[in-house]
Amino acid sequence: MCKLCNIKPVYEFTNKRKLCKRCFINYFQKKVLYTIRKFKMIRRGDKVQYKKTREFKGVVLDDILKFVLDKFDFYLTDSNKFLAKRDKFKSVRIASASSLDSEAENIIKILINGNVSELKKNLPSYENAVKPLCLFLDEEILLYAKLKNLKFRKAQEKKDKIRNFEDEFEKKHPEVKRAIVNSVLELYSQEK
Repeated sequence: MCKLCNIKPVYEFTNKRKLCKRCFINYFQKKVLYTIRKFKMIRRGDKVQYKKTREFKGVVLDDILKFVLDKFDFYLTDSNKFLAKRDKFKSVRIASASSLDSEAENIIKILINGNVSELKKNLPSYENAVKPLCLFLDEEILLYAKLKNLKFRKAQEKKDKIRNFEDEFEKKHPEVKRAIVNSVLELYSQEK
């Protein structure tokens, strides 16, 4: 049972904490706000571009950016739309729907290929790229889309050997994807 609402849960964390629909949506939105603030992704007056897609991560990114629009007072546009050169913004940010799963996979590939200098690109906010969903597992993003009744199409996910290995390892050792991403975050937080 959800501790706060005392009703049937829709999600259970690895620490056995359970959340109902309302609490899960609230948790998700608060964590997005936390992520944006912590990694200074969006500031007042910025222009945020993103590519609209119909896949579940793209639909959730669209919903979340519209949710945070009022709180950060920025200009939001689909990357396919053209803006006149006279439009002036503090900075232009490109938002992507990258998740914890995809970030962990990218980090492993970078390490296998020996391109350690590329690790910095997997930070939540790197140069003008921002990833508001980077601390969520794919299953959490998918659940959010379903609970909010967002319309999306199911795409066949292509899994390579690394992704299969990562998923199997996550089943045996929950939180390993989070640990991989957190280790990179910690590595670069020490540089500041």
